[in-house]
Amino acid sequence: MDLPKDQDHELWVLLAQAREAMHKARQKELIKYDLSPRQSAVLFAIQAIGDGATLTDIARLLFRELHSTSELLARMEKEGLIEKVKDIKKGSRIRITLTKKGQEAYKQSSKRESIREIMSCLSEEERQQLWSSLKKIRSRALQLVMVRELPFP
Repeated sequence: MDLPKDQDHELWVLLAQAREAMHKARQKELIKYDLSPRQSAVLFAIQAIGDGATLTDIARLLFRELHSTSELLARMEKEGLIEKVKDIKKGSRIRITLTKKGQEAYKQSSKRESIREIMSCLSEEERQQLWSSLKKIRSRALQLVMVRELPFP
């Protein structure tokens, strides 16, 4: 006896596969700059937040755990992409800034040709529909994990 199709699960699998395929395309694009998609995302987050970026700000924007974000930042600091600076006003707070190498890496990674190529298959109307649908899905998922809405630059 065949089980009935679970359309919600099939849609979830399709979304997961699309995300993984896009991630791999982005990874392939960034390898020429010696960057990973996660490093690129951190550079984007720091740039979006500004020089006052903290570990918590970055982790929240990227929807990542603090410890994994901290480990990634430590590796990026060793690679010379970021710098951790003590906040003069709040001595215990550490601010994250891009180094010159990090600024150049951000500039290179912001070309995003793979993303443009992938998204080019959608019409403007389809993009707007996808945007609206994904915002609804994200909002509902955040409610289920009891996280307030995430910032989106």
